[in-house]
Amino acid sequence: MELPSREEVASFLEQKLMELVKEDYLPDAITYAGNGEPTLHPEFSGIVDDTISLRNRYSPRSKVTVLSNSSRIHDPAVFEALLKLDNNILKLDAGTEETFRILNNPVESFDFKQMISGLVKFNGRLIIQTMFLRGYFNDKILDNTTDHEVAEWIEHLKKIRPKTVMIYPIARATPVKDLEKISRKELESIALRVQREGLEVKVYD
Repeated sequence: MELPSREEVASFLEQKLMELVKEDYLPDAITYAGNGEPTLHPEFSGIVDDTISLRNRYSPRSKVTVLSNSSRIHDPAVFEALLKLDNNILKLDAGTEETFRILNNPVESFDFKQMISGLVKFNGRLIIQTMFLRGYFNDKILDNTTDHEVAEWIEHLKKIRPKTVMIYPIARATPVKDLEKISRKELESIALRVQREGLEVKVYD
């Protein structure tokens, strides 16, 4: 799939912001997410700079946000760009590497410990987002809600010290069958364990 150029992204965003200014309907946030990983764009750093510049010009109260799967935080340019954001939201969906690999199916060269170390390097200038679920995926048992998984996940959070932890279940039907949506009650139980470590946590369902 061909990605839009940095110039195309900036042009589209400026046009949209100008329209919203005329309508007096400015956004609360400008968010990069959607299908695919935003930080894979070869000009991601420049796109962040352009977005912040356009935000400052047209909609200074809007928060610039990126939702990332954390796979590219080892890249210095990506790391520095993410630090510039109002909301640097990074995924951490498991406490152990085994469960992380089942859930995310990363490339063979992926290093779970390196990813955790990269998250720690943000010195708390990030938000951690975690989806909890259980069931079967690729003929393997998947459950990141077990006591062991949650305990290991919390140990990582204690080192990372994020501004906020966002936890949520499957929000909609998935192409993978046999995945269970975790109840609000169970998510709140996990959230309580996070709060006991002095961390802010928000539950979404």
